[in-house]
This record gives sequence, C-alpha cells and structure tokens, in this order.
Amino acid sequence: MASRGYEAARSMEAGNLKGGGGGGLGKEVHHGHGRTAHNMSSSSLRKKSDLSLVSKVRCSPLRAFLANLQEIFLGTKLFVLFPAVPLAIAANYFHFGRAWLFALSLLGLTPLAERVSFLTEQIAFYTGPTVGGLLNATCGNATELIIALFALRQGKIEVVKCSLVGSVLSNLLLVLGSSLFLGGLANLHKEQLYDRKQADVNTGLLLLGALCHILLLMFRYAVNTGEQAVDAAPTLALSRACSIIMLLAYVAYLFFQLKTHRRLFESREEDDEDDDDVVSEDEPVIGFASALIWLVGMTVVIALLSEYVVGTIEAASDSWGISVSFISIILLPIVGNAAEHAGAIIFAFKNKLDITLGVSLGSATQISMFVVPLSVIVAWIMGIEMDLDLKLLETSSLIMAILVIAFTLQDGTSHYLKGLVPLLCYLAIGACFFVFDSPADQINDINAGVLTTTAAVTKAY
Repeated sequence: MASRGYEAARSMEAGNLKGGGGGGLGKEVHHGHGRTAHNMSSSSLRKKSDLSLVSKVRCSPLRAFLANLQEIFLGTKLFVLFPAVPLAIAANYFHFGRAWLFALSLLGLTPLAERVSFLTEQIAFYTGPTVGGLLNATCGNATELIIALFALRQGKIEVVKCSLVGSVLSNLLLVLGSSLFLGGLANLHKEQLYDRKQADVNTGLLLLGALCHILLLMFRYAVNTGEQAVDAAPTLALSRACSIIMLLAYVAYLFFQLKTHRRLFESREEDDEDDDDVVSEDEPVIGFASALIWLVGMTVVIALLSEYVVGTIEAASDSWGISVSFISIILLPIVGNAAEHAGAIIFAFKNKLDITLGVSLGSATQISMFVVPLSVIVAWIMGIEMDLDLKLLETSSLIMAILVIAFTLQDGTSHYLKGLVPLLCYLAIGACFFVFDSPADQINDINAGVLTTTAAVTKAY
C-alpha cells in the first residue's frame, strides 16, 4: 500500500509540476539528455521521497509546495547536515564563538553544494543538455568560487590561492585516490577498466594550468636574481595574460565537451533495478521556475556561510592550534568536496570508474582552468593585485600531484595499489602543510605575541 501510495503521489505531483503546480508551465521537458559524471555522482547521494503523506493534503497549491520542500530538503542522504545552516546563523547572531561559527558553516556548506548540483540537473531537463552543461560547468564548484570571491573582497589573497590549490589536490589525490583504492579492494577479482580519452583531455588541461603557474614562479625567481627591488607590475601583467589564456582553453574545453565530442563525457547509465543507492531520474521532480528560485536561494545561503568561513578562519586557526595554510589547503577542500567524494567512492565500488574519473578530474580541471583564472580577473576588476604565483611549496605539490595522476591513469586499468599511491601522496602533502607556517601564519603569530606581551605589561602596571 505504501509503495502504491508513493507511485500515485509521484505521478500526481509530476502532473502538477508539468501543469504549472511547480512553476514549469509552458516549458518543454527534454528527455534523454546525456547525464554527466557530476550528475551521476550527485544522484548517488539522493533518495526517494515518500510523498504518501503529502498526497493527502487537499489544497492543491499547498500540496505542490510541500512536495517541493520535501524534494529539496529530504531528497538527499545529507539532509542530516541541514540543521548546521540555521545553527551557523544563530552562532553568528548570538556570538557562540568564532571557532564554532567556522565549523558549523563548513558543515552547512556540504549539503548545500549537493543541492546546487541537483537543481542544475533539474533545470537541464527544461533547457536541454547544452545549457544544462554550461550551468554545471559554472555551478559545479560554486562553493569554492564564492569562498574565493569573499576572501578576495576581504583582501585574503593567500587564503584564495591556498583553498583553490587545495581543491585541486583534494580532487586529484584524495577523492580519486581513495576511490580507486576502495574500489580496487571491493573488486579484487574483477578487471577494472576505464576510458582513457576523457582522462587524457583533463590531464592535458591540468598540465597547461600547471605550466602557467610554473612560468610565474620561474619569472619571480629570474627577477629576484638581480639586486634591484622587484616590480610587481610585470608579474601581474603576466598573470593576467596567462589567466586569459587559461579561460580561453576552458571555453574550448566546454565546446569540446558539450558539442563536438559530447559522447566522451556522457556517462553510460547501466540498469540498476536492484540498486536502491542510486536514484535514476528520467523526469524532473520540480518545476523550472521552482528550481531556478531554489538555486538562487541556495546560492545566497552559500554566500552567507562562505562569508562566515572567510571571516573566522584566523579565529579557528588560533583556537585549534592549526595553521591557516593547513585549514585552507586541507580542511576547506575536504568539506567542500565531501558530496563529490562520497559519490565517486560509491561508483568506484560498483566498478564504474568512468564516472569516478569524470567527477574527480572534471572538478579539478574546472577549478584549475576556470575558478583560478577567473579569481585573478575578478581581482583585477576589483583593483586587487592577485597573481598566479602560488609560491614554491604549493606549486611543487600541484605539479607532482598532476604528474602522479597522469602516470597512474596511463594504461586504462586500475587496482587498489593505484589508488593507494595518490592517497599516500596526499597524506604526505597534508603533513607538510601541517608543520608549515605561511607568511600569513607568521604575521598572526607575531600579532598574537604582541597582544600577549601588551596584556602582560598592562597587568604588571
């Protein structure tokens, strides 16, 4: 009876949504659109909503509204983290402590990032695969982009650089490494294969981005060999030129992905009738206007929590005794990529490595070739002097991570040892930044020491 009630409610709500109850009146639904790896990964964290109770509501507009709310907030396995959002807002207004505000904001960003992916997929049903793909290409890493923009506005350029480098490292080494490792253990007696074509495209773009960072690093050292003071103008000009080149490469990548070679990036969906972990959606569950409104609302909430995160990162560093560089490079990306991480591991367990590679490599490429150069261009517009020079340690870590992954994926087969090596590389890099004090950390330590000394002198007098 419950299953029949669910199916009846589902069909009834679908009729309401298409007829205008969900705001989709007059919109043509495009079926059979190619779902990308990001869409497939996000769907692994979704669960079916039981609409049997909602179907008993007699008022049609109220029934549609409640069904909409249920799909948004209860249609994900990460719904248990949603209370962190109001708790973070309450922590800000009632001054619970800046470290608590930082932690709650990070937790609240995790389900919001997954819901943004869900909403872009819902919009793609009405706009078609090309516009949907463009939405996914710009909103796929909305959390990282918004955090970067708020950090730029507050002049925290090093936080921007470290968080974006950390996102690339997390996707390449942690997400992909743990997925291949756990997937290899779960499929010890199966041959794990994947298509190298998509991996080759992404690694080529990642190497192009790494080249631009290397050029800035070598340029700075070449200029520093002289005894004269270094002029920042040539470095900024070169950074902005390289950023424009990277954005042009990303536009070409989008045209390649969405038009000329779409078949390489479309995830082949297999029959998963006996699998309850993945929700396969062939039709939209909410209307176009509703999805658009919710997407704007979720983005506003992400922006609010991102502002909390950026504003309290130094306080969390002092409270926890952890450097700002470690929080920016390790903790922020782990939380921001939690939804993608879980989805990639689930599909690796099912021996669907094409989806796993599409999630990790696609996200790393998007951050490296779109979010990073866009941050430089936005800083240019804002009058902030941000360049592509990531400093020696960060640049070296990025290059070695890309090379490790390029060599790991060169033969089209996988096993657990291929996942263990990148995972151990990530642990080594994490240990390095745990003991490393960046210039920003040193300044914070000096300020803290001055404040402590001043307080001691005042108390003595």
